[in-house]
Amino acid sequence: MSDTYQIVTRAFKSSAAESRANLMALKIWLKPYPDTTRGSVSILTYQLISDLMTNAQRQSRFAVMLAFGLVYFFWGSTYLAIDIAVERIPPALMCGVRFLIAGVFMLAFCGLRGRTIWFSPRQLGQMATVGVLLLMGGNLTLSYAEKYVASGLAALIVAVTPLWFLVLDTLLLGDHHVSTRGKAGLALGIVGLVVLLWPDLTTTTSFGRVQLWASISLLGGSFSWALGSVLAKRWKSADVDPFSATAWQMIAAGMANMLLAIAAGDFSRVAWTPRGIVATLYLVVCGSWIGYTAYIWLLNHVPTAKVSTYAYVNPVVAVFLGWLVLHERVDGYILAGSAIVVASVILVTSAQVTKKPAAEEMAMVETTGD
Repeated sequence: MSDTYQIVTRAFKSSAAESRANLMALKIWLKPYPDTTRGSVSILTYQLISDLMTNAQRQSRFAVMLAFGLVYFFWGSTYLAIDIAVERIPPALMCGVRFLIAGVFMLAFCGLRGRTIWFSPRQLGQMATVGVLLLMGGNLTLSYAEKYVASGLAALIVAVTPLWFLVLDTLLLGDHHVSTRGKAGLALGIVGLVVLLWPDLTTTTSFGRVQLWASISLLGGSFSWALGSVLAKRWKSADVDPFSATAWQMIAAGMANMLLAIAAGDFSRVAWTPRGIVATLYLVVCGSWIGYTAYIWLLNHVPTAKVSTYAYVNPVVAVFLGWLVLHERVDGYILAGSAIVVASVILVTSAQVTKKPAAEEMAMVETTGD
């Protein structure tokens, strides 16, 4: 009786995943006795546990679908929001305001929830490095580029980030083989980029050249994002709360962006329009808070391969919203290039990654040691 009570009590107090495990344990314990009574637990209780398991599974499935929807839509719509925000607000100032607000409030929330928010100087330095690479090298570059490049096209170019992941993960972590499918995805991604950039590559106008360099800068920004992500993976520690770490990353990036804004004289050139303010607040709430929180939750409840699908859903959302709201051009190059890039990302994210043999790994260590 006491065992049953404890399992049921834990089931109601725990998370959805833990509830299923606890209820399953009780159901297995009762299964040999479907028509009898063990202690004070009868067949009625057995049926109740079955119903509770069904409800828990249904609630968990709904939570997963909701989280995917939030990541797909909100992260896909951030490209549109950035395009609107930088119309009158300089990119560095917009990013500084966005990430300082998001980081400070997220850190305060983590503290109020009893999460660990204070870390060693070394850990804070690593968080700052990751934050600057992700949110300054990545997001600030995107914000500057969107002054000249359509939001949908920018999203499609940034969609090659998983290709950088594959290369950097192999080079920096040094213990993986890239499969044939992964290599095919890399090659296909390059073809897709050429198709997307072909009008700018063949243009003779000065504005077309500016667009081309802005588009190329996005490749550098996606490289910075991938590098920051790989370093975050390398420096990951079990005693560091992921939400608190993200808050510190945002704060570090916000301060770095704000310093750049001050140096560039952005405060003398900014126009705080209602449209720009709403877009910036949207980025804070929907992009940095809701979208990222849903992403972290998915990583803890769903296989990584499924979570990575955001990489080829978000560009489609961005292209559609750019066409719908800002009436951005969608021509044959955009359609063909987006199909190729999305296909390359699917190949890369679904490619199998195998460990290198110990002998080969030792040879790499000796080579790099020289």
